[in-house]
Amino acid sequence: MLKQRILTALVLAPLALWAILFLPLIGFEICMGLIVALAAWEWANMSGFKSGSDKAIYTLIIVLFCLVLGLAVPLEQIWHQGQLNALFRWVLGFSMVWWAVSLFNVIAYPKFSSPWRCSKRYRGLFGVFTLIPTWVALVALRTNLYDITPFYGASLIFYVLGIVWAADIGAFFIGIKFGRHKLRPNVSPGKTLEGLFGGVTASFAIIGFAALHYQFDASRIWMHIAFGCLTVAVSALGDLNESMFKRCEGIKDSGNLLPGHGGILDRIDSLTAAFPVFAFCYVTWMV
Repeated sequence: MLKQRILTALVLAPLALWAILFLPLIGFEICMGLIVALAAWEWANMSGFKSGSDKAIYTLIIVLFCLVLGLAVPLEQIWHQGQLNALFRWVLGFSMVWWAVSLFNVIAYPKFSSPWRCSKRYRGLFGVFTLIPTWVALVALRTNLYDITPFYGASLIFYVLGIVWAADIGAFFIGIKFGRHKLRPNVSPGKTLEGLFGGVTASFAIIGFAALHYQFDASRIWMHIAFGCLTVAVSALGDLNESMFKRCEGIKDSGNLLPGHGGILDRIDSLTAAFPVFAFCYVTWMV
């Protein structure tokens, strides 16, 4: 299993690096759309859609949402005079509401979950609320200041990836060594409060480096740190959110596309929360 995980990571990491840095913007849009489509197929399975035709229809709906957004907001109109397009901003704002609802669901689970737990349609709808804003956030971040500095948007994406991955590593080791208090045992028994705090602490190094790299003035440093910590915290919510839906469906992994890792959603679950929340904070208070 460990060998499979390492080999898969060695293949995927360079591909992800190349896609973020070197794909033209339209290619990046399409690539992110393909990843979201694969995640949608797995979400359909977590929602209880078992037939291939049902999962294909659900995936097509997600793809059409991305396509409509891409056509409604051409690449050159995503940012105008330093401001994000109103439609993209609305999607990110709606995502903030959805993750607040998700937090309630995770904290309350299994209480108050019967209206949606037994409904394929509701769980499928939750996938729309999760995956579409992820695509919007990635495209919005990648296109930011592209005409001035083509790699600036890529650096924002790497920043989110860096603090989330640092948090994952910190949470894993601190959780194993010191974990005593379960975070949400009804949702994910392996996660602990100590692991969460360890993850946030581990991400501080990258948050501090980014503050120097982007040269925030002293009055904005605390805001930058607060948004970084919020991004890390909400990434844990994304992980718990997926675990909750897998528990509802009685499955261990979202899929088997990635040998040793499970499915696409098993790798990006925390990012589906981190990217939209960070993007919303960035376009609202940091631009």
